[in-house]
Amino acid sequence: MRRAGVRTVLTALGLALILLACASMLTGAGRIGPGQVIAYLLGESADAHLEMVVTTLRLPRTAAAVVVGAALGISGMLLQTVTRNPLAETGLLGVNSGAALGVVLGITLAGAQTGGAYLVWALGGALATSAVVLLIARGASPLRLVLAGAALSATLGGLTSAILMSDTTTYDLYRFWVLGSLAGVPPERLAAVAPAFAVGLAVAIAAVRPLAALSLGDDVARAIGSRPALTRITVTAAVTLLSAAAVAVAGPIGFLGLLSGFFARAVAGANVGARLAASGLIGAVVLLAADVLARVVIRPYEAPVSLLVALVGGPVLIVVARSRAVAAGAGDRLVRRAAGRRPRALPWRLPVRPPWPRTDRPRVLRAGPVSLRVRVRPAVAATLLAVLAGAAVLAGVAAGQAGATVAEAARALVGLGDPATTMLVHEFRLPRVAAGFVAGAALGLSGCLTQTLARNRLATPDLLGVNQGAVVAILVAGLVSAAPTMFAHWWIGPLGSAVAALVVLAIAGGTGTQGYRIIVTGLAVTAIAAALTETVLAWRGLTAATAVYVWSIGSLNGRGYGVALPVAIGLAILLPATIAACRRLGLMRFGDEVVTALGMNAARARLATLATAVALAGLAVGVGGPIAFVALAAPVIASRLAGPAAVPLLGSAFTGAALVVAADTLGRVVVSGAEIPVGVVTSVLGGPFLLWTLLTDRNG
Repeated sequence: MRRAGVRTVLTALGLALILLACASMLTGAGRIGPGQVIAYLLGESADAHLEMVVTTLRLPRTAAAVVVGAALGISGMLLQTVTRNPLAETGLLGVNSGAALGVVLGITLAGAQTGGAYLVWALGGALATSAVVLLIARGASPLRLVLAGAALSATLGGLTSAILMSDTTTYDLYRFWVLGSLAGVPPERLAAVAPAFAVGLAVAIAAVRPLAALSLGDDVARAIGSRPALTRITVTAAVTLLSAAAVAVAGPIGFLGLLSGFFARAVAGANVGARLAASGLIGAVVLLAADVLARVVIRPYEAPVSLLVALVGGPVLIVVARSRAVAAGAGDRLVRRAAGRRPRALPWRLPVRPPWPRTDRPRVLRAGPVSLRVRVRPAVAATLLAVLAGAAVLAGVAAGQAGATVAEAARALVGLGDPATTMLVHEFRLPRVAAGFVAGAALGLSGCLTQTLARNRLATPDLLGVNQGAVVAILVAGLVSAAPTMFAHWWIGPLGSAVAALVVLAIAGGTGTQGYRIIVTGLAVTAIAAALTETVLAWRGLTAATAVYVWSIGSLNGRGYGVALPVAIGLAILLPATIAACRRLGLMRFGDEVVTALGMNAARARLATLATAVALAGLAVGVGGPIAFVALAAPVIASRLAGPAAVPLLGSAFTGAALVVAADTLGRVVVSGAEIPVGVVTSVLGGPFLLWTLLTDRNG
C-alpha cells in the first residue's frame, strides 16, 4: 500500500478509536444515561453518584482498554517481526501465561494487591517466558513455535493451578481476573503501570529501524551495520514491559496481538514503522469495541472480554494458518538445514547386515490349525509396558498420606493382611486407581489413533480441541442438571468431543488435509472452549466453581468403579476392533494413494478411526477431566520402544494407564496434607516433554 493510503488508514483507525472512546464513556449497565454523561463532561453540575460513575468507573476503564489494547497489539507485532512468524503472539507463545503466573505468585507469596506490585511480579514471569520463546524461535517453523508456546502455556498453567489449589482466596480473585475484565480497574493501578507502558513503547519505537534491517535476514542486517542479537534483546525488553503492563491491568487477554499484527501487516505491508503504529491502534480499537460490546450484549450482566476477543481471534488464527506463509514454513528450518549438510565421513563402516537379530521381523506362532503372525519387538514392548502399568497400579494402592509397604498392599489386594489396610485398599485406593487406569488407557489409545490419522505425532486430543469440547459439554450438562457431581454426566463427553472434532475438521478441510492445519484449527477451538469454561467458572459460586475448576484441569478425586465401568466397556469393545484393523491403520501412515491402491476406502477408514479416537477421548474426559499430554506422550513412548514399523495400540494404552496412575499417585504424596490434581502433574511434566518432542522428532 502506498504511503498516502497508509496515512488514510491510520487516520481512520484514530477516528474509530475516538468514537469508541466516546461510546465507552456513554455506555454502562447502570441508570446513568448518555445525556447525563454528556452534560457532566460539558461542565454542568452533577451529583456525587454521577461524578463517581464517570470519573472513577468509566474514564479509567476506557483509558485501560486503550492502554492494554495498544500494548498487546504492539507486542504481537514485535514478536511476529522478530521471529518472522505470522502466528507469533504473546498469548499463543505463553508470555501472557508467564506474566499471569508471576501475578499469582505475587498474590500468594507477597499479598500483592496494587497495580505496582502486580507489575513487578508480572515482569518477572513475562521476562523469563519471552527469553525462552525467542530462544526456541531461532530456526523453528511457525507451527512448531506455536506448539512450543502451547507447551510453555500448559506448564505455566499447571504451576498456576497448583498454587490456586492451595489458596481458595487467591483462586477467587484469579477466576475473575483471568477473564481479562476491564471492569473496576482502579485509577491507581493504571497510573502504576503507565511508566512501564511508556518505556516499553519508547523501546519499541527505538527498535523500528533495527527490526527493518533484521527482516532482511541476519546476514544482511550485519552487512548494513545492525546487530541482530542486540535487536532481539531490545525487542524482548519491549515485549516484556508491554505484556506485563497489560496483564497487570486487565489479566491475560489472548489473540489480540495476533489480530493486530495480522491486520497491521495487511494495512502497512513491509513498513515496520507503519505496522507499529497500526498494530497499536488496531489493538486499542478491538479491545475497546469488545469492552463496549461486553456491557450491552447480555444486560444486566457483562460478557467476558477475553471470550469476545477469542471469538474474533480464533477465526483469524485459522485464516493465518491457512496462508501461504505458514504453509511454506510448515516444516522445521533446523531440520531442513541439517538435511542439507553433507554427512561427515565415519572412520569405520557399518556392516550391511547388523550383527544383532532383527527383533521386529514378523514371526508366525502356530498351535494346531490356528496360526498368529506376531512382530516380536512390538510384542515385547507391549509386555514390558503392561508390567510397568501393573507396577504403577501397585504403587498407587500402596502410596498415600497413610502409607503402606508394597508387600502389605500386595497382600491387601488379594484379601490378606491387616483388615484396616485391606479396607483402605479396596474401598478407597483401588477404585480410584482403576478409574485412572482405564482413563489413561483410553487417552493413550485415542492419542495413538489421532497421530496415525493425521500422520503427525503432535496431533492429539489435547491439541485438536476434542478434550475441551467434552469439557464444555459436561459443564453445560452440569449447569442444567441437578446431579450432585460433574462426572455424573460422563456420557455426554463423547458427544462434546464429536462436535468439537466435526468443527475442527470442517474448518480445516477434512481428515485428508495437511496435519498442521488440523493442529492450528484445534488450537483455536481449544482456546475458545477454554474461554467458555473460564466464563462458566466465574459465574458460579465460589464453592461450586472450586469443585468444577479442580475437575476441569483433570482430577481423579472421588472417582471409583461407577465411572470407570463405562470406559472399561468402551475399551473392551473398541480395543479389539482397533487391533483387528491394525494393518489398515499402519497403511494409513503412507497416505491415501497407498490405501486406495490396496483396495481400501480411505475416507471410510479415516472416519472410523476418528470416531473411535473421539469416543475414547470423550469417555476419558468424563472420568477424570481433560488430563493433559497423556495422549501425546503415551504413543510417542510406545513407538520408541515398539519401533517405527508398528502402530503401538496396546503399548499406547498401557503407557497411558501407567502415566495417569503414576501422576495421580505423585499428586497424592508429593505435598504432605494436600493433594495436587493429576491434570496439574501431567501439565507441569508434559510441557517439557512436548518441547523435547518438538526439538528431537523430525517426523512430527
